[in-house]
Amino acid sequence: MHKLMIILGSVRQGRVGLPVAEWALHSAKSDGRFQVDFVDLVDLALPLMDEPNHPRLRQYVHEYTKEWSCSVEAADSFLFVFPEYNHSYSPGIKNAIDYLHAEWARKPVGFINWGGNSGGTRAQAALRPVVASLGMVMTQGNIEISMPLYRIEDGVFDPSERQSAVLQAQLDDLLALSSALQPRGKPGHPSMSQR
Repeated sequence: MHKLMIILGSVRQGRVGLPVAEWALHSAKSDGRFQVDFVDLVDLALPLMDEPNHPRLRQYVHEYTKEWSCSVEAADSFLFVFPEYNHSYSPGIKNAIDYLHAEWARKPVGFINWGGNSGGTRAQAALRPVVASLGMVMTQGNIEISMPLYRIEDGVFDPSERQSAVLQAQLDDLLALSSALQPRGKPGHPSMSQR
């Protein structure tokens, strides 16, 4: 089964991101094609990147980094759920990304982000070159949510029909991209000798 990691990239108190991430989590689980690893960066509690060696070397010294590396390595694809702060993405999601390097490569990623009137567009635009530099491939459709607080009632996010449709398209795209990006010889992907 496809291993999807959903990362909630907001760590502030009083955040609106948890109901949004829970909507994505419920949708992916209901889909039936995914084994979902839900990562709340509040619970992950990575300190500000403090590894002494460059992540590309994978010479990690801290246990929390080694555990994070194993989790990300095991994932087939990702959904990043994050807010816009000051025309950019949240520091929590950047810190979690920067701890690692090769573990992200050749894996698809989708964005669900939110903000004020912009819906988090500038956060998404700022994070695109970061994931591209790591060799990740983005889904075609991504979700931008304007003023999400007004769509949350009793702790539950109520998406629009369009947002639900785009999330379903993202899930489809994550599967298709993952299959295309798998290295030859990996289980489930024909090697050159099998062609």
